[in-house]
Amino acid sequence: MDDIFLGLGSNGERQVLHLGRANRHGLVAGATGTGKTVTLQTVAEQFSTQGVPVFLADVKGDLSGICMPGSPEFKHAAVIEGRAKELGITDFAYRDNPAVFWDLYGEKGHPIRTTVSEMGPLLLARLLGLNETQEGVLNIAFRWADDNGLLLLDFDDLQQVLIACAEQAGELTTQYGNISKASVGTIQRQLLSFASQGADRFFGEPAFEINDFIRTDETGKGIINILAADRLMQSPKLYATFLLWLLSELFEALPEVGDPEKPNLVFFFDEAHLLFDDAPAALFDKVEQVVRLIRSKGVGVYFISQNPIDIPEKIAGQLGNRVQHALRAFTPRDQKAIKAAAETFRINPELDVATAITELKVGEALVSTLDMEGAPSVVQRTLIAPPRSRLGPVSDKERAIIQSISPFAGKYDAAVNRESAAEVLAQKAQDAAAAAQVAAEQGEDAQRAQARQSPSLWGKAGKAAMGAVAASAGSVLAAQLSGRKSRASPVASGLSAVAGTIATAVGGEALGRFARGLLGGLLR
Repeated sequence: MDDIFLGLGSNGERQVLHLGRANRHGLVAGATGTGKTVTLQTVAEQFSTQGVPVFLADVKGDLSGICMPGSPEFKHAAVIEGRAKELGITDFAYRDNPAVFWDLYGEKGHPIRTTVSEMGPLLLARLLGLNETQEGVLNIAFRWADDNGLLLLDFDDLQQVLIACAEQAGELTTQYGNISKASVGTIQRQLLSFASQGADRFFGEPAFEINDFIRTDETGKGIINILAADRLMQSPKLYATFLLWLLSELFEALPEVGDPEKPNLVFFFDEAHLLFDDAPAALFDKVEQVVRLIRSKGVGVYFISQNPIDIPEKIAGQLGNRVQHALRAFTPRDQKAIKAAAETFRINPELDVATAITELKVGEALVSTLDMEGAPSVVQRTLIAPPRSRLGPVSDKERAIIQSISPFAGKYDAAVNRESAAEVLAQKAQDAAAAAQVAAEQGEDAQRAQARQSPSLWGKAGKAAMGAVAASAGSVLAAQLSGRKSRASPVASGLSAVAGTIATAVGGEALGRFARGLLGGLLR
């Protein structure tokens, strides 16, 4: 099996990233304009060629070109082809790569959603910037919702649960702890603020299935999952929290595999410093734990950062594969970064690393990777190999074509709003108000003799099923009209909606998953 060819060292040796050690994580660092993005593209497309799925965040919008072949007409084609010749790449030819576009906002790719429950109070508190007291109140809200079988799917559900907790604060204090209305108000304001930025689109259903990132195409190439993050970067906390959630989901979902022959997935985390900025101790410990242990799940995590000292020491010590592009010594912090970067490499007696870091040209880097015994190689000044795919973004038309042939067309595009905490609490309030009015006007005996106000369990299930069938049928029709295939199944959607509604009424999200699995078995 071929390894990932990074480039040619100044000593004439090929610098490679061994696939069997690619799950030991890595770092790509360097100042703006030194070639980090091109290096990332070169490495990502080679992983795909070797059958390894890739996830990468497209922060500037120019990585989307990885799905299209490069061209001899490109203005820098002569430089690219010249570099390939200089490195002895005799089979160099432009080619595309299988890719799927994703976007939290659903504008430049398939939307990615999760539920508030799956995000959990720790990450949500980080997203909302809550202090310790406010995080405690948020934990109480989650616990109370669980104890009462209320599904927390979206921001509206959480808002209504917080309101209910504030209204019942006196009753809940003895069982759960103090609930300050001021803290509840702060949490609600933060929820509204993030909703106004579009963050509420990330929460809801259908929830993303993490295994959809781990796929190959019909030729065995790994799918490159490209997250459109140019708009997302305007909300850096949401960006960092989302990527940490992805890592956590991978960690929880994947089995232990030790050190496989090649990774199950390679995860590139651009603008990595955002993950650690102002992170509370509990969250930082979680990041460290996930990065340390996810290696054994066959996942390689590669941090992309302008400055290597942006990565905390406990994390940096786990990054065995390193590509260091040029740094500039303009400030004392820059000088500190150069010294720190130089000290992390295995010494090369023929290379003054600290000096070389400031002299590297665009497309050059200092490279040190783990050998097959797990030891770091001697650092070498290296000419980085060029990518074979397009340098630069795709057009809107090209993006639409790629989306039309996506294996997930119709699966995530339409949001589903089934009955959850907000609807249940609203119905309870409506029923209580109606019962109180009847009791006041006609007496308690008349109120008890009234027919049930809310629909029965099976009535709700039937209504939910019909709605899901209609939505799914619409997706199928839209797919037929556009000439592409759709994964949507009206029958499957209906059964899933039935199961979800039953779960809401009798036991919460965990039972809902069981019910959906049970009914889903009828389709096989």
